[in-house]
Amino acid sequence: MHMKRLLKASRMARFWQAVSLGRSSCATRRQSPAPLRILCCALTLALTPTQAADLTAGSPASAGMSAAGLDAAAELLDAEVRKGGITAASIAVVRHDTVVLSRGYGRLWPEAGSETVEPDSIFLLASITKPLTACALMRLVDRGLVSLDDPVERYIPEFTGGERGKILVRHILSHISGLPSMPPEDRELRRANAPLSRWVERTVVAPLVFSPGTRYQYQSAGLLLAGEIVERLTAMRLRDYLQQQIFAPLHMSRSALGMGSFELKKTVWVKESAGSNPDDLKRFGANSPYWRDQGHPWGGMHSSAMDLAVLMRMMLNGGEYSGKRILSRAAVEAMTRDQNRGLNAPYGLGWALAKSSGAARFGELVSDATFGHTGATGTVAWADPRRDLICVILTNHKVDAGRLLRQVSNSVVASVVE
Repeated sequence: MHMKRLLKASRMARFWQAVSLGRSSCATRRQSPAPLRILCCALTLALTPTQAADLTAGSPASAGMSAAGLDAAAELLDAEVRKGGITAASIAVVRHDTVVLSRGYGRLWPEAGSETVEPDSIFLLASITKPLTACALMRLVDRGLVSLDDPVERYIPEFTGGERGKILVRHILSHISGLPSMPPEDRELRRANAPLSRWVERTVVAPLVFSPGTRYQYQSAGLLLAGEIVERLTAMRLRDYLQQQIFAPLHMSRSALGMGSFELKKTVWVKESAGSNPDDLKRFGANSPYWRDQGHPWGGMHSSAMDLAVLMRMMLNGGEYSGKRILSRAAVEAMTRDQNRGLNAPYGLGWALAKSSGAARFGELVSDATFGHTGATGTVAWADPRRDLICVILTNHKVDAGRLLRQVSNSVVASVVE
């Protein structure tokens, strides 16, 4: 069994290496003689990984990892909980198809008598929501209902005027659209407990901060419009589309955009920043019923570490898991390839890359092929294709600008021994 896992890992690594080589040498291949092009295609097909099995628990040694190293990674989270920097944490580590680490620490809520955090406890993910919204949109690209090179105004006709017509669908997924992080009325909308439709109304008329496609600026407004496109084309709420098309097929039963059927007190409390206005926290803070159930496409998803590990495994498998195809291989490749070449700001479609600004919480030891995302509530999920390694760390507060997530990630990668 161990040898079969190693052989599969080798095939998977060769596949991702072939994809990487293919990205950088496509021009050369186009100029190659026909027999050589045929040989390249045959080799690529031979290197494509076979269907992966479902994730199953196993020993670190069976997946080529150090148990002591993984214990050290988990201890960093446990120590931070004991110190009080965070009050809840969960971690899942997967290598190949083996779950080698799955633990929870702390309590769901700070008050006495609150339940303890389990490996499948539900956290507010914050911006890890963004790649899920991108996955929803890419399913429509796969079906031919959306083109990445179409202007956004094709799908949202009121998004017009000035240079808005230059904003392409791909721009809103790779943060080069020129949109502001949020519309100027953001705080007023939150205080009014406004529905998402009001955010859309203000975003489509928000002044651009730079000419589309000319520079990078991380923002949430683009993913709001991505979600709006999905809703208009499917005639479904984004939360329902994600549930039907992604969460249910992947058996992600601990996931929802918004609250779903979960009770607020059965999810993990978010530790707010010191000095926050108490009235604002009660009305629209991260633990308010309004904010938790709004289902905002840029940061409103709830999930568990293991559910996210399944999502990342689907991505590493080229869009398929447990016999269910969620995305095409071509879509996965596009989502995990730098879409911002020439801007010195690498980013995929919804997914951050190892060299992306803000991706430092993946740690310094992941390979350049790594993709994932972080969240302001103290969360990170990443996958390293070259090591066939997945790491999900969920906490309820961003400690030291993400240093804790970086430390734990490094310790996980260092635990790979073969």
